[in-house]
Amino acid sequence: MADQCDLCLLGLIILSSLLTGTSGVDYAHVFISSGENVHLPCNNALSDCKSTTWIYNRHSAADEIIVLGIKRKDRERHERLSLGSDCSLNIKNVTKEDYGFYICRQYVNNKQQGTEAHVNLHVLHVSVSPSSSSSSSSSSSSQTEISPGHSVTLSCQLYSYEFPCDILVRYEGLQLLWVNQAGVDLKTDSRYQILFSSDHCNITLTTTLLNEDDNREWRCQLTLRNQLKASVRYTVKYSGPADTASETEVSVTAGSLFRVIVMIVEMAVFAAPTVILLQIICARRAGRKDSQHPEEIEMPTILQ
Repeated sequence: MADQCDLCLLGLIILSSLLTGTSGVDYAHVFISSGENVHLPCNNALSDCKSTTWIYNRHSAADEIIVLGIKRKDRERHERLSLGSDCSLNIKNVTKEDYGFYICRQYVNNKQQGTEAHVNLHVLHVSVSPSSSSSSSSSSSSQTEISPGHSVTLSCQLYSYEFPCDILVRYEGLQLLWVNQAGVDLKTDSRYQILFSSDHCNITLTTTLLNEDDNREWRCQLTLRNQLKASVRYTVKYSGPADTASETEVSVTAGSLFRVIVMIVEMAVFAAPTVILLQIICARRAGRKDSQHPEEIEMPTILQ
């Protein structure tokens, strides 16, 4: 039992030294939200980045993504990768699949130079899962089903490699929380149900959407030792009702115009015989008056 405690204590000392950078090894922890751009430092770089090689490790298998300053084009994410002027690794539009352990090495004449630079990338990601969806998996594409009166669950997860979240939570003060636009912890509002996973890597927010929630923003924040490290925003969008109202307005306008046209046609159809009849009557009356006009009646000749 004492041996196990000694091992735990040794592990905590190593973990603390890695996080604080006092172990003598160039080691860094980087926390980033999905969708953002990230910069991974390579503090052992030489003057020429042509000696720089970046290695990615997540599934106990090393994957060289940059070799001697050149990107591996046969890698799926090569378009999002680039080298900085200081040989750092830049990743654009980070996804939850980018989390893991990165190693920066320097090679000269096929021989490794100096020590390795280690970077552990942690990615914070939010997914949404409306309860009305038949799918059991969370997906941002389900946002189209979000509407007032429906329950929605937001899942905020920290994707971390090598260091379990519960260790970071217990000994390094890592914390996940949901807050509103004003930064108030939503655990204080009974309208929201906040739940943690057993390893504290995932925190979910469940609530029933209201009409006034349109354009409302919720944020999942990650703090380490009371310092904000990453934040993911989720904004509620109701697109359905607005589109329906627009379509209804267009439909009503088109229907009203159609009815006006029909009324004009009907009036024209029913009025035509009346106009013709009036023209005939007027013509006949005009003919009778013309036949009796004094100026045109021939008077008999009076003998003088």
